[in-house]
Amino acid sequence: MRINSFILATSAVVAALFFGGAYWSLDRVFDNIVRTNAARASDAATRITFAAMYQLMSQGWSRSQADDFLRSMASSGTGSSMQVQIYRGPLVVDVYGVIAQPELDDVLRQSLATGESVRIDTSEESRHVYPLLADERCLKCHVNATPGVALGAIEVRQEYAGLLADARRELLLAFALLLPLAGILAGAAVWWVGRRIENAVASLQEEFEQVGAVSDLKALVVAERDFGFVELNRIDDALRALLDKVRGIAVDKEILTFEIGLLEKFVITADVVRDWREYVCRLLIDINGILPAHMLFSIFKIDDEMFDLEVFWFGPVTGETKKRMEFHIREELLRTANFSDTGAFAIHHHIANTDGLLIELSDDEVAVRVKSFFVDKPKIGGIVGIGVHAGVLEDETRYLVVESVLSTLLNVVGSVKAIYKYTRDLEYYATRDPLTDLFNQRVFWELSSYEVGRAQRHGYSFGLLLIDLDNFKLVNDNHGHAVGDTYLQRFARQVQGALRDGDILARYGGDEFVALLPEATQETVVVVAQRIRAAIEQLEIVTPEGVRLHGTASIGLAVYPDHADSTKDLLMFADNMMYRAKVAGKDQVAVPSQDDVVEIFRDISQKSLMVIEAIENQRVIPYFQPVLDVATRQIVAYEVLSRIDLEGQMIRADEFVEIAEKIGVIHRLDMLVLERALKALSAQGHDGEIFVNLSPRALVFSEFARDLRRIIAASDVPPDRIVFEITERDTVKNLALLERFLIDLKADGFKLAIDDFGSGFSSFHYLRRFPIDYLKIEGDFIANMLNSDKDRTFVTSIRSLAREMGIAVVAEYVESPEVLRELERMEIHRAQGYYIGRPAPQIIPRDWQPPA
Repeated sequence: MRINSFILATSAVVAALFFGGAYWSLDRVFDNIVRTNAARASDAATRITFAAMYQLMSQGWSRSQADDFLRSMASSGTGSSMQVQIYRGPLVVDVYGVIAQPELDDVLRQSLATGESVRIDTSEESRHVYPLLADERCLKCHVNATPGVALGAIEVRQEYAGLLADARRELLLAFALLLPLAGILAGAAVWWVGRRIENAVASLQEEFEQVGAVSDLKALVVAERDFGFVELNRIDDALRALLDKVRGIAVDKEILTFEIGLLEKFVITADVVRDWREYVCRLLIDINGILPAHMLFSIFKIDDEMFDLEVFWFGPVTGETKKRMEFHIREELLRTANFSDTGAFAIHHHIANTDGLLIELSDDEVAVRVKSFFVDKPKIGGIVGIGVHAGVLEDETRYLVVESVLSTLLNVVGSVKAIYKYTRDLEYYATRDPLTDLFNQRVFWELSSYEVGRAQRHGYSFGLLLIDLDNFKLVNDNHGHAVGDTYLQRFARQVQGALRDGDILARYGGDEFVALLPEATQETVVVVAQRIRAAIEQLEIVTPEGVRLHGTASIGLAVYPDHADSTKDLLMFADNMMYRAKVAGKDQVAVPSQDDVVEIFRDISQKSLMVIEAIENQRVIPYFQPVLDVATRQIVAYEVLSRIDLEGQMIRADEFVEIAEKIGVIHRLDMLVLERALKALSAQGHDGEIFVNLSPRALVFSEFARDLRRIIAASDVPPDRIVFEITERDTVKNLALLERFLIDLKADGFKLAIDDFGSGFSSFHYLRRFPIDYLKIEGDFIANMLNSDKDRTFVTSIRSLAREMGIAVVAEYVESPEVLRELERMEIHRAQGYYIGRPAPQIIPRDWQPPA
């Protein structure tokens, strides 16, 4: 409804109510006035009639005079609204007789009987009956009366219907004359008010119709206008105030869509990591759909490695503009201490849209907005920036968009750089020993297996040296691990320098090193071994206390194919020869004779027989090493280890597992240990998880999976309490077979763990392909992380990787309270090692107490 129509209709209703109410009120007033006047007139006429009649009666009137008087009174009202009639009562009739008068009705009889006046008002007339009461003066003539008795009555009738009708007619005539005038005045007022309001609203509407986007809203200027009414002017003021507030909070739909898209871009996928530069280019193109942005840039520093500065342009750019932007970027970097050395990195430019318009900017057109973050542990820092037109940042909404873009860029590029850096580090440490930078044990096995195949194909021999430092434990015990680490590093450099070009040196573990000597006869191997021994004798380390330490080593050697035709047999042969060098007085090279070869293989055969007899006679004993929940300090799991009881002496697993694998009884050994372990743990009341080592070599036996499920079903231990550890003693040739087997175990409810994670490439293949629940970090990294930043970084990287993948982490080789406290600070989930508890046939209380 239009406002003028509403005002007009409202005015009509109000006028109708006003005139109707006025008419009704005046009608009531007139009615009351007429009736009141009629009552007064009746009373006056009665009194006058009575007074005149008494005056005549007191003079003594005759009957004819009385009749004449009564007729004259009755006829006096003819032609007027008032009529007066005098009635003779019964007492008077008794004395003076009947006269001609209207018949008495009930009202008259009531008044004569009671002596009280009666008044009756109808819509047509007013009727008053006044009784004529006798007093002492009347008794002279009316001897049969007493004082106060009604002798007669005077009736006055006054008609006022006509009078009221005339008054109403005149009132309606007056209203009929006023209504048109009032209507004209009301219409004029409505037109004037409506015109003013419509003009103002039309002007306001025209201004608002110009708004098609938030930018139009912010450019809109609403003129101050006078509506002619204080209230409407207040509404106008409030509207302009609301407009100012809306300008501050309004956001374009396109900007909201863009912001939602930015949230999706926070997801870091493998594709983003691989093609992150293309990702940033696409992001820059998306940004230009919302605001004009010339370029994005990023530079990151992780640990001490500075990555190059990457600049991304929206379109082709002139060389002068590149230099100008580089200058502005360097100015921003100089304000940050971590990046103040602007000469330490190169600058790479990328074009997002090669078909775009040429970008050419002056200094006045360039505005650079940057955002940075830096953390100490791990040491990661970065700066990202965006180049926009100088005026863009003055818009608060677009400023917020820029901040969102920079946050996204920091998150994505920073994560990509960190993932790239730590993945590269993980890959490096998967092949290298972090302390000595030599190849690790896993790579040694792979290279030695490759060398066996190559020697078979080409028909040549090669040598293997096992080098064990003499008395290295005393160095650690007397001078500390820091000196021991330095000793190992210097030792590795000494040995490396004594090898031939092409020889391969690896740290096998602890203070043991192995060397592969391709294309070497036994004589050549002996010469190299002696050169190594002599180089080690030249080693000298000065401790912080000034103590000079010298080194020696015992070296055992083996030659393919003279002493063995497989890598494991070669290493066992060299290990036996190294042991002989130790027995002979240390600091020696043990060169095998023919008798040594026969004796060593006889020892190996005896060990093989020992393993078979232990399995047959069930002398394989399960031992349990506790696993601690770092946060709650409770024992929540046990790892099952195996020992062979040889006449009261417990033989460790590392002395017979390889032999069991070689002679093909590893699956029987695993089943026996598992069966006895489940019974023992149930008997001792353990209700937590049970970690069981699973050899990939056992998978080749068709009955392995069947026996595994049978034993676990018979034990009544729920599958979700059993965690199978995938070991890496051997490279698995058929990963597809292992994958199917592990997926089947997972489907049955069992859990899976990777043991010694980080010790080789296989760990990463397993993690990528298998549904893993736990990562058990290679113990060397844990043992050395308090003294080695590299080891600490490696552990931190594994923890971060596991957290992203929803995998729990178990730290092995926890052998001191300091290491446990550091694991708690790093939020590692579980810990295992001699400080937590040594392997034993009996479990310990659930509430763990640190050793005294």
